[in-house]
Amino acid sequence: MSEWIILLVCLLYLSILFVIATWAEKRKLKGKSVIHQPIIYSLSLAVYCTAWTFYGSVGRAASNGAEFLAVYIGPTIMAAFFWPVLRKMVRISKELRITSLADFISTRYGKNFSLAIVVSLMAMIGIIPYIGLQIKSISSSLQIIMTEVNHTPASTTILGISITLILMLFTILYGARSVDTTEKHEGLVTVVAFESIVKLLALLIGGLFICYSVFNGPLDLFSTTSQAENAIQKFTMQGPSVYFGWTAMIILSGFAMVLLPRQFQIAVVENVHESHIRSAIWMLPLYLILITLFVLPIALGGSFLFAGSGVDADNYVLAIPLQQGNYWMAMITWIGGFSAASSMIVVEAIAISIMVSNNLVMPILVRNFSREQQPEGSFQQKILWVRRISIALVLILALVYSKTIGQRLTLVSIGLVSFCAVAQFAPALIGGMFWKDGNRNGAMAGMITGFLLWGYTLVLPGAFPDAHFVQDGPWGIAALKPYSLFGLSALDPIAHAMVWSLLANTFLYVTISMHTQAKSQERFQAALFVDVFSNNRISNNEIAWKGNARLKDIQDLLNNFLGEVRSHNLLQAYAIRHSIQLDADGQADPRIVTFSERILGGVIGTASARILISNITKEEEINIDEVLNILRENQQTLEMNKELRKRSLELSKATKQLEQANTQLKLLDEQKDEFLYTVTHELRTPLTSIRALSEIVHDNPDLEEEQRQQYLTAITKETERLSHLITQVLTLEKYESGKYRLNLSAINLADVLHHVINTMQPLAAEKGLQIQLRTAETQALLQADKELITQVCFNLIGNAIKFARQQITITLLSNYDEWQIRVSDDGKGIAQELQQLIFDKFFQARNQTLKKPEGSGLGLAICKEILELHNGQIFVESKPDEGATFICALPT
Repeated sequence: MSEWIILLVCLLYLSILFVIATWAEKRKLKGKSVIHQPIIYSLSLAVYCTAWTFYGSVGRAASNGAEFLAVYIGPTIMAAFFWPVLRKMVRISKELRITSLADFISTRYGKNFSLAIVVSLMAMIGIIPYIGLQIKSISSSLQIIMTEVNHTPASTTILGISITLILMLFTILYGARSVDTTEKHEGLVTVVAFESIVKLLALLIGGLFICYSVFNGPLDLFSTTSQAENAIQKFTMQGPSVYFGWTAMIILSGFAMVLLPRQFQIAVVENVHESHIRSAIWMLPLYLILITLFVLPIALGGSFLFAGSGVDADNYVLAIPLQQGNYWMAMITWIGGFSAASSMIVVEAIAISIMVSNNLVMPILVRNFSREQQPEGSFQQKILWVRRISIALVLILALVYSKTIGQRLTLVSIGLVSFCAVAQFAPALIGGMFWKDGNRNGAMAGMITGFLLWGYTLVLPGAFPDAHFVQDGPWGIAALKPYSLFGLSALDPIAHAMVWSLLANTFLYVTISMHTQAKSQERFQAALFVDVFSNNRISNNEIAWKGNARLKDIQDLLNNFLGEVRSHNLLQAYAIRHSIQLDADGQADPRIVTFSERILGGVIGTASARILISNITKEEEINIDEVLNILRENQQTLEMNKELRKRSLELSKATKQLEQANTQLKLLDEQKDEFLYTVTHELRTPLTSIRALSEIVHDNPDLEEEQRQQYLTAITKETERLSHLITQVLTLEKYESGKYRLNLSAINLADVLHHVINTMQPLAAEKGLQIQLRTAETQALLQADKELITQVCFNLIGNAIKFARQQITITLLSNYDEWQIRVSDDGKGIAQELQQLIFDKFFQARNQTLKKPEGSGLGLAICKEILELHNGQIFVESKPDEGATFICALPT
């Protein structure tokens, strides 16, 4: 095998990754999303298995035996808690548009800006070295193969730089495409799932090769290697310190499964539906079992084959095929190792760059933000470039680390150090989800103290092992020695650092939280986090804001970050959904302000969004009593500014309500008379036809058989029309009376639409019409009455077929907290003055001056009642001669 073939294989594999990512993005645009499959979510969680699994675990098993299993037992145990813990993280993040680990923690503690900075810096310091070691593993493993082939050492520096640049390009292309970080990275997640399959297959193939090609099966391998010195120790653990170390690794790896930035990105931010977590509960442990199946056999085989040769145990998985002269097997295992490392590098770089841009860079930009100086949408490109530069910076720092300090460290050692670093987030994050009394002061003190102790007891002595303070303690104080702090010397360095850092962290978090008072905003956020499943909807809690803001200022702000069209559509849809009047020159409703902050939070982070909103509003601090009132009402839309004016408006409100009630009673009386008239009018038409046709048949017994059949067929059709009309009237009365009980179940709107379209397609084809479905969603799930929603779709598409000229377009989209079905035709359209009236009963019958199409005039009225039963709504957008679009909004 030549050097060129090796490079060609590398480039081919990288090209495959780009092709898969592009393919997934294109499928999303066609409405055939890949990541909506539970197996993709479960496989993507295996990004946990890095080059550490591929190389480091073998090295760990060679030196410490079965101890390496601890870092896989931890995630397996954590998987059992996915439903109460991970599901809660996902629900909170979706409702509050949280996009990173720093966002999650800072939002829980009152959207505190300082806390977001601290978490971001801790993540950078703890994780960038870990990324650097992944780069080192890729370049050094490729160097081993190329050196073996050419018999001359290859440059790891050139290889490292080349690989970093390629991964940087991939990460920027597929990880920084949109300003909205809540948008799913379809191509990226698909590639991560693909690489999880590749690294699993590569390690299994490598293990089978060693067992059955190098040795004569597992039994021969174990019997042969058992003769080697200390072989039996690889299956046993000796001494109490080993058990402490084992326990520490289980705890740290369990936390790492959900607290590593890349795991949070994949498990929480990229999650498309909570139900996928159920599959991950069993699929992830199964994956971990399979990928570790041959680690110990490879370690035993390598220890036997390379005894006394000086070959690094981390490289046994490559060294064994190379020793056997099987270069293609070596390339397969290298591709597996590359898959393990590259997926970690890409996802970790995205997760860290989002924290850097949102919490370190964007606050500086938005503090000096002036909406008058910015053209519409101008900040979108700035945000994207900040993210791209952040990705490049993270990877460059990781590369520098890998070529300097990282040269003398192993994958396992730096991996465990990073695990211990992210474990410092556990008290504040997990405690914040289940304990309302935890506050910002406790979280800040606990994390900073824990992180400093992590640095003192683990990082500094690892970087300067021969320093005086490491050997004898600072100023000669033995009790302060980093590896045996306060005389605790029975533990290995990882367990020792974990005990002191997490103990101090948890103690300070609990103690300070119990002895200091949380601010009202913190208490409100605490209730949202802890009671997320008991609240009807977090998104209805948009009254936890009190102050004054001009609607125009809010619109201008959103225009700069989202563009005018998108921001207009978002505000309009939200206003219609919550019955809010939008007065461009007036004050913004508090719900609009909080909704806008949430939208901005998905773009620039919650801390920066908070700064921006406070810059253009005059906000007042809500007090504890007001927060408790909000929570007591179960977060329903209680506008705080309306409460301030309540007394002065009570009398006028009561008068207005009486007037409205009186008007409503008159209207109902008129509608009753009108309803009776229109029902009899509609019933009379088919009855008259039936009577006339029947008399003809009765009075003319000598009618020809063909003509008799025509009359009888017409009678049957009119009877069916009459029956259909009576059924619709009774159905509408049942809905309006409030007696109908919805048969709720989990339904997929995409499946409903596909079924209705397939059924209506022949009818559309008869009229020469094309029906096109546009959606990026394949799992549009919600709780609804499937039969009724199907009826709505049939009614709307049936109406479109009546009026369309050539094309009907059906769009299914997610609009933050609702699903929207849009049915558009290219017909004559609907005049502005009729757009509200068309949803009234028998609108066609009452408007005889209009050309009356086929139908009873009850279809849209029934649609309206059905959607209102689901707390949804229907409205129409149309201009004369430009077609009409009927929009159904259903809350998720």
